[in-house]
Order: sequence, then C-alpha cells, then structure tokens
Amino acid sequence: MINFNGTIITQDSNILTQNRGFLYGDAVFETVKIVNSKVLYLEDHYFRLMASMRVVRMEIPMNFTMEYFEEQLLSLTDKLSISNSARARITVYRNDGGYYLPTNNTISFLVHASAIETVSYSFEEKEYEVDLFKDFYITKQLLSSIKTTNRILNVTASIFANENALDNCLLLNDSKNIVEAIQGNLFMLSGNKLITPPVSEGCLNGVMRKQILKLAKTIAEIEVVEEVISPFELQKADELFITNVIKGIQPITKYRKKTFGVNFSKEILTKLNEEIVAVV
Repeated sequence: MINFNGTIITQDSNILTQNRGFLYGDAVFETVKIVNSKVLYLEDHYFRLMASMRVVRMEIPMNFTMEYFEEQLLSLTDKLSISNSARARITVYRNDGGYYLPTNNTISFLVHASAIETVSYSFEEKEYEVDLFKDFYITKQLLSSIKTTNRILNVTASIFANENALDNCLLLNDSKNIVEAIQGNLFMLSGNKLITPPVSEGCLNGVMRKQILKLAKTIAEIEVVEEVISPFELQKADELFITNVIKGIQPITKYRKKTFGVNFSKEILTKLNEEIVAVV
C-alpha cells in the first residue's frame, strides 16, 4: 500500500511507485523536431542518445537501431496526424528495481509528441532579455553534457527568470564562466569571431549547436571558435543568441544595460532553413 495525496491505495494503482526515472532521475531523453515525416538530424539525435545510455550504463537492446528509434517517434506523430510539423520526446529509463543500485540495467521508453505551428525556423524581432542565474552552478563533467531527467537547476532558473520578468537566464559553471541558457546552447559574436563554450565547460552537447558550428564555418569572414566565455565578455559582444533543435535560433537583445543586434542571427537562420529545405 502507498499514500497518494492523502489517500491509501494499492501500490499497483500508481505506476510511478517504482519508476526509477521518477525516483532517482535515472533516465535520459532526446527531443526532436519532425518535418514532413522526417526526423531532423536523426543520426545526431540517435547517436547522442546511445552515448548517453552508455555513459549511465544502461543496457541498449539489440533491436534499438536508428531505424527503430525513428519508427517509434513517427508511429506516434503519424497516429496523431502531426508528422508534417511536430516535436517529439523519447525518455529512456532504467527498469524498476533496487534503490540507488539498480537490480538490472534493462530499459523501457516513453514517447510523447505535440504539433508545432511552423515548419521552418523563425524568430520574432522583439526584445528578449536575459540575466545571469547565480543560485546554482553547472559542474564541468561529462554528465552535464548529456540530457538526463535531472533538470532541477533548469527548472529553478526558469522560475527565477519568470519572477524577474526575464525571457531566459544564462547558466554558470563552477568556475563562474557562462555555460549555456536554460534550454539551449549560447553563441556570442564579437567582431568577426563567433564563440561558443566548449563541451568541457559543462554545456550540453547540443544537436543544433553542432549544426550552427558547421554552418558558421561556411561564412568566409567569420572565425568560429569554442572558447570559455566570462560574464565580463557579454558586455563587449555584438550579438548573443541561443540555439536548440525546436526553436532553432533565438537572439538575445538585452543583457542588463547592454543591447545587441540580430543581423548575424538572421543570416545564420537563413542558412539553417535553406539546409532543411534541401533535406526534407
């Protein structure tokens, strides 16, 4: 028996009772964008998920191929009739049993999806203000670079942003350097130099981050580097923008008293959409 919200019920009545993702954050996930029944950046998402599962020592089933991964995502969006433009999340969790030490490393997964209004990436040209979140810090370690369900820092930072009328927050690592935004990687343009923190600083090894690095390197006058970004450097930047696979690119227009342009963000967004059109 268990007590659920003040009512004594049988343990079998609540599937979360033994779920390790719920009890211990023992789960990893991927969120993908689907356009015209194609999973964008399928290989990158699949191999990142496999790498994440290996890092936390989950047992990868023999049938969990890239084709199977894609099929499971599309089977749901097809059933919902949203495969033209959708976001889907697959959460992989270790099966029930044990306390901190699991009784086995086998896995189960859950997929859920919702429609997205626009197929192409875009952003509204309006004020988008951020500030630093200093209450808690990201550690510079491998676990910080993968998507686990332990996102309490991001949740708390989101609440802080909402309470302070901010659109987002920039997260710091234990060396007090900028790592990323609440829900995406950070890029900074200073002159002709495009900078993003290296994964070794604790940022997520983002799928869209990889695409932006690749596209930016095709622009002749732009030098692309992975370097540490200190909070002091934000005040000297020409542009700041956030990237993730659902939104694409989100320019930051204001950080404290500093305002930023969006010209480079527009240029790289155009290249991103052209690449997607060519694929789908």
